[in-house]
Amino acid sequence: MTKILLVRHGHVEGIEPARFRGRAELPLTARGHAEANAAARRIASAWHSSQVYSSPLQRSVKTATAIAHACNCPAVVLDSLTDMDYGQWQLLSHVQARQEDPRLYDSWLSRPHLVRFPKGESLQDLVLRAADALRFALERHPDETIVLVGHDSVNRAMLLQLLDQPLSAYWRITQDPCCINEVDVDLETISCRRINDTAHLDNPKSSPDKGGLS
Repeated sequence: MTKILLVRHGHVEGIEPARFRGRAELPLTARGHAEANAAARRIASAWHSSQVYSSPLQRSVKTATAIAHACNCPAVVLDSLTDMDYGQWQLLSHVQARQEDPRLYDSWLSRPHLVRFPKGESLQDLVLRAADALRFALERHPDETIVLVGHDSVNRAMLLQLLDQPLSAYWRITQDPCCINEVDVDLETISCRRINDTAHLDNPKSSPDKGGLS
């Protein structure tokens, strides 16, 4: 059995108020560094991880580095964990996005599986990459515990696949900064033991992040 600990990176600017952050390089805030360290301590104390993989974006790399250091294991960048490409909407606020294209914005909130961002990706593109990351992790690490550090959007896409849910259910999953998802995968079954766990954070806050997914 492979145990996957799926983690979102720590807090960055653009989460509150939300922007379409995507592939913009945004550093962790002081709060984000504290969250990353808290997640690292929780993972090191509760599990024995052999490998950490992260998105190439620095907010994930820094979070992964903290976890790897606490767990005394390697951290490696995995390109398929990178955030969604919002194209022309990258770094737009919700107000700006609605003004840019009201119909597309409303579709993103109500029918996300039918949206492709201008000069960017669709959820179908994202799911293909997320599936590649899962396959890679499972093939490389049978019977190990590994950590994947990604983004809100990537984590949702992975969890939808692991839970055998449609893309239309995208908004039914919440991923707060530095949350931990625990999933056991063996030859016959997939068991999600925890989703969006933030008990290790001083002030866990669960709120939908509908737009600036990061």
